Amino acid sequence: MNKPVLTKQHVHTLARLTFGNAASLVYLGVVAATAVFVTVDTLFVANEDASFAGVWLFFLAAPTVFVFFAGGAMLGADSAAPDWLFYLALVVSVLVQSLAVGWFARKLGGGRGRARQGRPRSA
Repeated sequence: MNKPVLTKQHVHTLARLTFGNAASLVYLGVVAATAVFVTVDTLFVANEDASFAGVWLFFLAAPTVFVFFAGGAMLGADSAAPDWLFYLALVVSVLVQSLAVGWFARKLGGGRGRARQGRPRSA
């Protein structure tokens, strides 16, 4: 019988790497604070010309956001792509990068911190 590719344990590990460590939470906090700043600047600050506040979100989501845009361009989405595609690419790229930050933090941390202990399996 074929085992499922993505098991419950895999999903739990991915979620823990993306949201469950200090490095990922700091990254996601910086992204959230920047998103609030961009939203306030867009809605409440009158600029004589275009504001470049949104560029900071791209800096935080780079380079994966550009991979999503390149993939969208290959699939036929041109510069007049719908807004939902733009926001989806931004959110997914931030989550992918949060996962990568968590993975790197775990690799760099080595065996420090909480030790892995085996759990006895029930019969």
